Amino acid sequence: MNAKTYLEPETLVPVYDECDVLVVGGGSAGHSAAVAAARAGCKNVILMERYGYCGGDVTGGYVLLIPSLSFHEKTYVRGIQEEWYTRLSKIPGAVRGPDASLAGITDPEEVRKWADVGGATHIPPARVEHGFMLDPTQLKIEMDIMLDELKDSIRVLYHSWGVKPIMEGNVCKGVLFESKEGRKAILAKVVIDATGDADLCRLSGAPTSSAIDDDCRCSSTALVYRIGGFSKNAYNAWNFSHREEAQKLSEALYKLHGFRTGMITGPTDDVSWVNNWQPKRDCSKIADQTATEMGTRLVLRQVLEAYKTYAPEIFKDAFLYDVAPQLGTRGSHRIVGEYVISSNDWAFPVEHEDCIAWHCTVDTLNDNAPIEIPYRSILPQKVENLLAPGRHISADRIAIDNVNLIPQCVGTGQAAGVAAAVAVADGSSTHTVNVAKVQDILAGEQDVPLPRNAHTDKSYTECLVEHEYGLYTPAAKAARASGDAAGSYRHWTLSKGAGDPSKSGK
Repeated sequence: MNAKTYLEPETLVPVYDECDVLVVGGGSAGHSAAVAAARAGCKNVILMERYGYCGGDVTGGYVLLIPSLSFHEKTYVRGIQEEWYTRLSKIPGAVRGPDASLAGITDPEEVRKWADVGGATHIPPARVEHGFMLDPTQLKIEMDIMLDELKDSIRVLYHSWGVKPIMEGNVCKGVLFESKEGRKAILAKVVIDATGDADLCRLSGAPTSSAIDDDCRCSSTALVYRIGGFSKNAYNAWNFSHREEAQKLSEALYKLHGFRTGMITGPTDDVSWVNNWQPKRDCSKIADQTATEMGTRLVLRQVLEAYKTYAPEIFKDAFLYDVAPQLGTRGSHRIVGEYVISSNDWAFPVEHEDCIAWHCTVDTLNDNAPIEIPYRSILPQKVENLLAPGRHISADRIAIDNVNLIPQCVGTGQAAGVAAAVAVADGSSTHTVNVAKVQDILAGEQDVPLPRNAHTDKSYTECLVEHEYGLYTPAAKAARASGDAAGSYRHWTLSKGAGDPSKSGK
């Protein structure tokens, strides 16, 4: 590294605008936060996004999978996340997946029907889950429509990059941002850091962590691309009937890329997306970001040729449909909040009185039962009037793998928006906000089921009790009896021993 430094001259920064709630980052968490804040009554919201569209990893990184929103017959992940599905369902080709009314069905024919939609079935035991695939362009449009519907309350600043919090002691008063108009400031009563990498929290004085287990999904980056002009159903059948050729194709693709890839069904049969997992890369490091993007694109023509060579009957007319316009991010920096989520949160039925989201974790070890996500996990320590929902919520180096998918980003973002609106309306801070009022708005007005809340039907909790939520395998049950469920989780998911994962995120 170059050891030279440069002293930036002191300068006066003009105040571009002032607001009650400032959301920095328009990804699934930030967009949901802005919408939720406005719907909760806040009339002065600014949403700032570095690109020219909302959605982040979904619309820009092509994370098109919205998995496992239900547990048996109950859909626990609703609110704005379910609104995506209902809105896109009205648009041909925009979304594919079973309706929430089908959740829990065990009919083999229904399970087979949705088996190629990730997160739409659960095995074992075989059952349908509410989950879906979506089209990124249609979601971009729909997200703009949602913001436009609230244009009297939300001002959108695209192509604006929040770079530094404005701090007075330990209180966040706004954000400095860069754009084509230069460096300017926005002053706000509450700031929501929805950058995904805790960019503002890291500079605010709040403690953060970058510890991620190398064996976990979060230790990898991606650059997703899509291939069109062929039938994914036909390719699935070819894979089954041509095992030897399929293995050769898989080996050729790995040799070209140097990392694992997977072709995944999209909302239509004629275009599929290719996800990838580039190990031990940090999406907040320049070198890793550049290597991920360039390294992927440099071999894409050869990759397409490999598909044509090994399966010409399937891919003879195939073409590179597009490449994701932004880096595929999974994990880097995250906050160390007032509560750190650990494996114990789904190893045992942990109850949080400040629960603001009830989310499945795509974890077969606990039958994919939902866990309670507390408000304290989006509340940074040591700083005031700053919230941090989304991919960088407070979780340890193992647990983060299961609580930073798109649904959890939407859910914690929606909760953060409501909390910010309540704090502004009541004149409280983010640490003293009336969480019970936040919960009532979420459950009573914004269609978010929450445990032990009067607005949520008791059948949601009864479903969990009936199916013995928490770790359920024989080995895990033994671990529960011995009080070592976290160790059991570590053993069965990573196939190696560990210490106490609940302490590893600090």
